[in-house]
Amino acid sequence: MSKVDWFVRAIRSSVYRPLITHTPRFLGLRHRTHSVWNITDMGKGVIIGLLDTGVTPGHPSFDDRGIPPPPAKWKGRCDFGNASLTKQFCNNKLIGARSFVNYDRSRRRSTDSPIDNDGHGTHTASTAGGAFVKRAHAYGLARGLAAGVAPRAHVAMYKVCTDDGCQAYDILAGMDAAVEDGVDVLSLSLGGDPTPFYEEPISIGGFHAMSRGIFVSCAAGNSGPSPSTVSNDAPWLLTVAASTMDRSFSATVKLGDGRQFRGQSLYQPRSFSPKKKHPLVFLGGNASFCLDGSLDRVDVKGKIVFCDRGGSPTIPRGQVVKQAGGAGMVLANDLESGYSTYASLHAVPASHIPYADGLKIKAYINSTARPTAAIVFDGAVTHVPRSPAITAFSSRGPSQITPGILKPDITGPGVNVLAAWNTEKFNVISGTSMSCPHLSGVAALIKKAHPDWSPAAIKSAIMTTAYVKDNTNKPISDETNRPADLFALGAGHVKPLKVLDPGLVYDTSPEDYYPYLCGLGYADSDIQAIVNRKINCSSIKSIREGDLNYPSITVRLPANQKRTVSFTRTVTNVGESPATYYAKVEVPNLVSAHVAPRSLTFERLNEKKSFKISFRRRGRQGARTPPVIEGQLRWVSPARRVVRSPISIFLQ
Repeated sequence: MSKVDWFVRAIRSSVYRPLITHTPRFLGLRHRTHSVWNITDMGKGVIIGLLDTGVTPGHPSFDDRGIPPPPAKWKGRCDFGNASLTKQFCNNKLIGARSFVNYDRSRRRSTDSPIDNDGHGTHTASTAGGAFVKRAHAYGLARGLAAGVAPRAHVAMYKVCTDDGCQAYDILAGMDAAVEDGVDVLSLSLGGDPTPFYEEPISIGGFHAMSRGIFVSCAAGNSGPSPSTVSNDAPWLLTVAASTMDRSFSATVKLGDGRQFRGQSLYQPRSFSPKKKHPLVFLGGNASFCLDGSLDRVDVKGKIVFCDRGGSPTIPRGQVVKQAGGAGMVLANDLESGYSTYASLHAVPASHIPYADGLKIKAYINSTARPTAAIVFDGAVTHVPRSPAITAFSSRGPSQITPGILKPDITGPGVNVLAAWNTEKFNVISGTSMSCPHLSGVAALIKKAHPDWSPAAIKSAIMTTAYVKDNTNKPISDETNRPADLFALGAGHVKPLKVLDPGLVYDTSPEDYYPYLCGLGYADSDIQAIVNRKINCSSIKSIREGDLNYPSITVRLPANQKRTVSFTRTVTNVGESPATYYAKVEVPNLVSAHVAPRSLTFERLNEKKSFKISFRRRGRQGARTPPVIEGQLRWVSPARRVVRSPISIFLQ
């Protein structure tokens, strides 16, 4: 193959994984005085393409009542086997469904149907662009009106995943097809291990899409809270972390001594009496994790079993307890997961509780001869304080591939998300797979309001308008209940009320990435595999990662040196004119930061202005000097627009 004229690069086919009613209100899409949905007509006419496990046709979330036909540019199709099925399954909402699993390139068809056999793809598609569905619920909980973020947008599914994962070549083929079909936004709730961009299909396909004006939103991964686990970290992709909403599925553990500890569960049977106290047991040793076979020779009949979570999946523990005759389960987090809990469909009445509460319950069990407990189910509870919060499983930066670019970029709702499913009408699941399509839907709304904006401009609007305080006006926290750092949070939590009018944007063209890629030290052939054109780095002035015109700033200051490090950024006025913005930079006392000029005045729309931001260490590094510190740059206008960039400073 390497001898034919069209050959560019052969890369190994890695296996990728899918990253597993309240959100429109939580995101403020139906705000009383400033409705994002009204301004954007709910994304009418915008096409969201998703690469996932397929779709469930005929689901009420894909009903097309009130949805106009797709725009004339749409070239996609539905492949459900025959014309009658296609006519039955596809409509003005679900306008495309193709499979690239077992793809026969000679027939340009797959032998596999795009129907979702898992549920993951149906869930993500309805989250991004699902239609309104009345009386939606999951197992009787959270009843209400369900809708995607862009409920009048069109949806197209590209099936690239099976039970065995998602093959790299299928992902790349699906992305290329979506680009040619005419999608406006691509949503990929898939992830793999950090890989150089020239060997990574989502980075390659994403660059192709971005260069054609298509916005690409990707999941950050579910390998947190370990550092440097973030995936889909190319700067031309939006990398989305996961955080909680202000809704939980409350399951309270009430001990015999009267103390109560609130956890979560999706399985909340009415037949389980909240008043009946059951014996409470913790077995310790190998049985403490309630893994398969660990309770076979233990008498737990009629008892509530306390189980340590560990690193294994949570749901099988309940099945183990049920098979042993247990009446219920208390599932306690490990230290790493901390305060991050979520609702799962356990096989027995259960409560998933934080690590700290688990220690208290263990102490109670050890302090009395006959410990007892009841589990009280309160259903879906809203207005939960300290929301949003970064969840433990959300992957963290810094990026292994491009540490000079702050990743993830943004966070959105990814815990206890109710959306469409295949085996049930709706299901509640958690993951960055759930936060990603929320941002895909937000991008579709921006695309509707500003069809001429580039993908970089849309990303900038999302990042620079994000918020960093929870609903108690404290910094957004992580699984430790302490403020989340930038490697967990990115620029902050998306705020749709602000994204349509960011004031200024940091714009970037596809060609702007060439000197950045040369600066990474990639060979010309490596870069060609990404950008699909010949590149000669010897004739291009390479730039540092920090020189890329990105909405966030990452700087490295050498240890015990007082050398100044400077970057230049360019902002474009997309707000009112004339307008003046004033720089306000905040960094810890360990460093100094200076912006020049201190103000930017714009006389017209789309006018560009550049500024330089410089950093310098103060004093020598001590034993207690943290390796990374944080700050922010805000451009503030008298009209109260704030354009905020997070600053991550490595003290080497």
